[in-house]
Amino acid sequence: MTNVPETGRTSRVQIRLVIIQVLVASMLVTLGGRLWFLQIRNGQEYYAEAKNNHVQQVVQPAVRGSILDARGVPLADNETRLVVSASRTALMKMKDKGKGVLTRLAGVLDMKPQDTMDKVRLCDSKTPQPCWNGSPYQPIPVTDEATTQQALQIRERPEEFPGITAEPTAVRRYPAPGGANTGQVLGYLSPVTDAEIIKAKDTNSPFLRSDQVGRFGLERTYDKQLRGKSGVTRYEVDNLGRVMGEARNDPAIPGAHLVTSIDARVQGVAEYELNAAMIEARKQIDRNTGVPYKADAGAIVVLESKTGRVVAMASNPTFDPNVWVGGISGKDYAKLTSKESNVPLMNRAIQGQAAPGSIFKVIPTAAAVNAGYKFDGEYPCPSSYSIGGQVFKNFESQGHGSITLGRALEVSCDTVFYALGHQQWLKDGGLKPKKNPAEIFYKTAHQFGLGAETHVDLPGEEKGRVPDRRWKQRFWEANKDMWCKTGKKGGTYVELLSYENCLEGNLMRAGDAVNYSIGQGDTLVTPIQMATIYAAISNGGTMWNPTIGKAVISADGKHIEEIKPRAHGRLPMTETTRQKMSAALEGVATRGTAAWRFGGWPQKQIPMHAKTGTAEVYGKQTTSWFATYTEDYTIVMTISQGGTGSGASGPAVRNVYNAIYGLDMAGKQDVAKALLVKPEAKLPRIAPDGSIEAPEIRPYVPPSPEEVPPALAGPPAPPAARQD
Repeated sequence: MTNVPETGRTSRVQIRLVIIQVLVASMLVTLGGRLWFLQIRNGQEYYAEAKNNHVQQVVQPAVRGSILDARGVPLADNETRLVVSASRTALMKMKDKGKGVLTRLAGVLDMKPQDTMDKVRLCDSKTPQPCWNGSPYQPIPVTDEATTQQALQIRERPEEFPGITAEPTAVRRYPAPGGANTGQVLGYLSPVTDAEIIKAKDTNSPFLRSDQVGRFGLERTYDKQLRGKSGVTRYEVDNLGRVMGEARNDPAIPGAHLVTSIDARVQGVAEYELNAAMIEARKQIDRNTGVPYKADAGAIVVLESKTGRVVAMASNPTFDPNVWVGGISGKDYAKLTSKESNVPLMNRAIQGQAAPGSIFKVIPTAAAVNAGYKFDGEYPCPSSYSIGGQVFKNFESQGHGSITLGRALEVSCDTVFYALGHQQWLKDGGLKPKKNPAEIFYKTAHQFGLGAETHVDLPGEEKGRVPDRRWKQRFWEANKDMWCKTGKKGGTYVELLSYENCLEGNLMRAGDAVNYSIGQGDTLVTPIQMATIYAAISNGGTMWNPTIGKAVISADGKHIEEIKPRAHGRLPMTETTRQKMSAALEGVATRGTAAWRFGGWPQKQIPMHAKTGTAEVYGKQTTSWFATYTEDYTIVMTISQGGTGSGASGPAVRNVYNAIYGLDMAGKQDVAKALLVKPEAKLPRIAPDGSIEAPEIRPYVPPSPEEVPPALAGPPAPPAARQD
């Protein structure tokens, strides 16, 4: 055994003591620093958090404002229902994740157990509807159609239904007055998401977890005004959850009402007539294929000509926005999103893009005049126009001799516009364009507002397309690789077309210019764009932003914020050209392609102007277009795969005008039956208690066949005059 000197042992002990002292001192310093940080530096913050741990808040949802038509008729309002909700947080704490509670609840509500479970599951990319897209920490509605007896069963047996509530709640309602569904215009609501709560946290309109927000249509555009502000009452509680007192009370502020320019009566007529026209079109035979027209979709827009305000807007197929109230069912969601339903959620008035056909001809007419061609000059209208080995024909191959541009609009002579489009293409350099080609036909379309939004106050508006050289280049660059891969020289038509596009798809060919001159080819427009253009021709040249919102009025009626119409440009033509064009469009209605649809119309009393259009679409049946205006109203209607312009859409547009002005088919006016002789000017009155004085709305009664005078029932105009 080795003997260690006493001095060495003492030295090691001292070193150990010093190390221990240093460790203890450093721990005390660290602890002291942490205490200083918690109590001094961030003491106030932690104090506030600790205090909040003993504060419970109760949210009182704000009553959402109503959406009213121009006369005060509710298009969207609220009604009190018994809503049964489930706390997902409480259910997830149970051993079976709430399965037993939801199964018992299903028995009370006469639902399937799986349906109640689906209602409270959270949405993600793999979870189909129904599911909950809102915050998992707020009550999730299971049904908003509970009976009083069902609610009492739940409330009287709380031990069997922990986490379940049954309370009277104000829920959204879409009453469809007079049959005016107005689905795509109004939109719908759904719960706010956590992402939206975080995003809006620092704004002046933050969300609470209980909020419902607009997802589409006017509900989305004016969500901030309609939503109001939920009330929050904060209670101080002790550790046992007993209320010690009220800490703060922020009362709910009800949402404001939105008054629109929609007239529910005209809206009901427009919806009915659009649907009736599509049904009738399906009874007609497509002469090209020998099968009935599909008439699978359509839209109609009614504007105030002088302001651009929207009086009616309908899209078909449509949907009932009430299916979203309280959470949409899996069956309803599948119906709205399936291929067979043809996308009823789409508002085809602002999102439906199609070639416009001959209603487009007002644009190349203005472009030709701006390029130096005389409006009253003489232009040949042969039955066909040839470019190289390709022949472009008039509809029905009719010729009209030498005619003016105005007459070309009246009879819808394609060959006049073919020649003008081809000549301008040659002036720009043809296949080898000049450095800065004028492209006046394309630039004029942009000046008319095509290829851009009209700024309608609805979300999701499409811009359409003006297929100029820049677009052709971008389109070729995006598709060249695919065309080169699938193209084949001497193959099928599609393979040959892909082969040619691979080689020179970026070139503006003569055929492109010719097709464009009559609104065919790659040109795409929306009904709202064309309605805006024709309203501008009517009102003197101002292109107004189509506007649906007319005023925002506070819940007590004291504060009114009017929404003034705004313009986004003027038509690129002189007043002289506009007047001559308007006279030609009047000729369309009196002696041209639309005359057979306006027989008996009181032209001297209410001058009617019109333009028909039948657009050819590759692989589909023709698209029907009908554009019209009077001094007061502009109506544009379209039916996809519906046939000809005046043939499919004409009767419906005539019936809408008859209802507006109180006319019968013989042209006799009864002002007492007129819906809107002039646009509605006054705003509806909202009383201080929030009540709204709304007139009664009666469902639209369409004219019976017996009401059509024999003189108007036949014979029809010549085929070429009625088919464009």
